[in-house]
Amino acid sequence: MSRRLLVTHALPYANGPLHLGHMLGYIQTDIWVRAQRMMGNEVHFVAADDAHGTPIMLAAEKAGVSPEVFIAEIRAGHEADFSDFHFSFDHYHTTHSEENRELASLIYTRLRAGGFIANRTIQQLFDPEKDMFLPDRYIKGVCPNCGTPDQYGDNCENCGATYAPTDLINPYSVMSGATPVLRDSEHYFFELSKFEPLLRDWFGGKFTAGKPVANSGVVAKLMEWLDGGLKDWDISRDAPYFGFPIPDAPGKFFYVWLDAPVGYLASFKALCHQTGLKFDDFLSPDSTAEMHHFIGKDIINFHGLFWPAMLHGAQLRTPTALHVNGYLSINGAKMSKSRGTFIKARTYLDAGLHPEFLRYYFATMLSDAPVDVDLDLKAFEERVNSHLIGKWVNIASRTAGFVQKYFDGRLADHFDAEEAEIWRFIESHYDDVSKLYEDGEFAEVTRKFVLIADVINGYIAAKAPWLMAKDDSRRDELQQVCTLALNGFRLLAGLLKPVLPATVAAAEQFLAAPISNFDDARRTLFGQTIQPFESLLSRIDPKHVEAMVEASKESLGTSSEPVVAPVKAASVKKPKESSKPMSDSKPAISDTADATSTISIDDFAKLDLRIGKVTACEFVDGSDKLLRFELDAGTLGKRQIFSGIRAAYAEPEKLVGRNVVFIANLAPRKMRFGLSEGMILSAGDGGSDLFLLDADQGAAPGAAVR
Repeated sequence: MSRRLLVTHALPYANGPLHLGHMLGYIQTDIWVRAQRMMGNEVHFVAADDAHGTPIMLAAEKAGVSPEVFIAEIRAGHEADFSDFHFSFDHYHTTHSEENRELASLIYTRLRAGGFIANRTIQQLFDPEKDMFLPDRYIKGVCPNCGTPDQYGDNCENCGATYAPTDLINPYSVMSGATPVLRDSEHYFFELSKFEPLLRDWFGGKFTAGKPVANSGVVAKLMEWLDGGLKDWDISRDAPYFGFPIPDAPGKFFYVWLDAPVGYLASFKALCHQTGLKFDDFLSPDSTAEMHHFIGKDIINFHGLFWPAMLHGAQLRTPTALHVNGYLSINGAKMSKSRGTFIKARTYLDAGLHPEFLRYYFATMLSDAPVDVDLDLKAFEERVNSHLIGKWVNIASRTAGFVQKYFDGRLADHFDAEEAEIWRFIESHYDDVSKLYEDGEFAEVTRKFVLIADVINGYIAAKAPWLMAKDDSRRDELQQVCTLALNGFRLLAGLLKPVLPATVAAAEQFLAAPISNFDDARRTLFGQTIQPFESLLSRIDPKHVEAMVEASKESLGTSSEPVVAPVKAASVKKPKESSKPMSDSKPAISDTADATSTISIDDFAKLDLRIGKVTACEFVDGSDKLLRFELDAGTLGKRQIFSGIRAAYAEPEKLVGRNVVFIANLAPRKMRFGLSEGMILSAGDGGSDLFLLDADQGAAPGAAVR
């Protein structure tokens, strides 16, 4: 039975261009949406620019244009980037729209009528030099939770704590560098604490037929916040502010985090106006449709606490699921302008890199868990060239020419016994592809892709059709080989269609056989006449990657966020009892912290532990400590790692064939002997007392250690 799905991704903020960090979660969403459509489900994919807030107001002022003109230009750039990365939106909107104004006001008035809005006089930080109240992101100071300096006024990038800006130690204004002062202001609060029972039911699957609303780790984190006590949420801001005025509250505006998620619904409402869809069919409390949000892990508190409570309090349905992605690093480190790794989406495209290469690379790293992803530019180049060109496109390029030359483009009308057996084998690995897409296990999909491609290429190599073509008596056998190969090529095209939509469309034209759903790809093309083969993809030229990095270095200083050097500022006096942060309540970390102190599951999740099969191991000339390993890391490709365990293994050649455990996302280290691309784990005190960790032989190279 076909499902009805409303799908959104986090809204890009309309104060600058998209970068590759944004694209990670957005691409994940588009792949899932395309897979759902191939499963035969009714999908409505909408998004919008998040276009309100003080940062946009100030950026527009600096640019000398109105906020409306400023956000329109940013939106045009965002939509062009999405289009060129082959996104399949049904509608793309802006939160600065009449639909959003109406819905935000409706939700607010329903919450107020339900007794969920309170107004209180609060003390708020005010910049005496700029003569304005400061938004959270325009205040910095020392985190009250972990003691890290230069953290924003709403959350700490080091420990993840959220707090009120008045909780900061030694705060200063990012606008002017001045010490902010406290002033009284009447604000409006959403009483989130009244929704604890609702949230516990939602986490438990009461409204989703028992299905989990998010990955278990995400739900566990939300439960920690819930168990720690919910605090009411300030939903108002004082003028001057670019946003929607609060009804019946002169000089007060909706805080951007109220109307931003409402932008999901506003974009869908605009789509309903265009198409005749019924809004209530998807948003009423008794709707049988599904609503899925794809978000980054930095905003799970808003989407996992405030958003479902707001919707329920306004007599609307709660979300079906939150799909959460981690952060993106490049070459093992945070994106950096000085290193040229703060890469804009447009810079990537302008460097001549195929948009679907990035889609594929991200897919090889994504699972249901919100783990961080590293875009290793060398691994990116090698993986794309190996998997997409060396394995997949290679199948067609090695066989299609024979079909045209000897059989007028016509495939065989059946499989012989050997080919039928091979087809059954590769088709069996395709069986659960749709479920893997459903579950967000894209990396597993790509592993199946590589496995099937390797089987087909191995078959081609063993049969050597280029030799068969020289022998007229082997024409039938040649046609069989090419027919199996090209049917396998099509099966792989179906498997990757959500990831590579434009490339697979070209493959469909070549085979004269569309793939409208996953089952279509399994249909054998017996007797099919194919078109002459033209190259679908070209290998990545390293010069294009280098050009992208160099162009990113040239973009230094283009950030639209004002940056002011911190000045020494005194602490702001606060009430004795400050609001409790919505995160783990931990003491500040001292310089003498115990080295064996505990870590959180989030810290552990940052490690990408993988299985590697040792394909070569040898002494390193000029070193009495190191062994050089070559590992087969499955879909991660080949890895070279230097390990200081020579004293423990006098005969390194005996390690060949062993499974080892290694850290795959450790930043590569350039040594005088070569590049070390990870760390192999061992146990012991050092020297000769070291023992490699092993894994059963059933563990495949590249398998994640969980």
